Amino acid sequence: MKIERLSQDKIRIFLTFDDLLERGIQKEDMWREIPKVHELFSEMMDQAYSELGFDASGPLAVEVFALPAQGMVVIVTRGKMNGQSDERATDDEDTEDEIYEMEVTMEQSDIVMYSFRDFEDVISVCKQLQAASLTEDGRLYSYNGKWILALEPALIDSSRHNAVIALLAEYGEATSVTYAMLEEYGKVIMPSDAVREICTHFYN
Repeated sequence: MKIERLSQDKIRIFLTFDDLLERGIQKEDMWREIPKVHELFSEMMDQAYSELGFDASGPLAVEVFALPAQGMVVIVTRGKMNGQSDERATDDEDTEDEIYEMEVTMEQSDIVMYSFRDFEDVISVCKQLQAASLTEDGRLYSYNGKWILALEPALIDSSRHNAVIALLAEYGEATSVTYAMLEEYGKVIMPSDAVREICTHFYN
């Protein structure tokens, strides 16, 4: 579980599928009201407080983005208390009550995204993807000092999807950035056919 502060009242939490499995939670469970998910959210908020000093009291807007190969991104935005006092449940018998007032939004993206520190790694993975006839598609972004390659699964043979992920993971790492954030804040370097373009221009 990785937590980072986006602003004074907003944090982003990146959960890998391993994080979910360790807690006995399937990806689909995040859409359901079950105790395990509430426990996970409480754990996330406790960690956010201990690591960042983020106090999750008051109304919270929670956005959950499911990413196909990486895991899940949870963005928590703290609202104003409107003068109400902060009363958290402390007794065991009160733990069944809603401690957090949440407005939850769920989004699922099929876009596969991996980030790379060095452009040489981007070139290497693109050459491997092309050589293995896995894909020549993709959009390349620059975001926060890293290169991010985004692939549309619909343009990848479903039987070879895992092979694509394996290659991407060999050279890069799963990114906790959502596609919506990438579109809004990232810089588009190659809008289409990124794998083919990179192999054409950087072939040796």
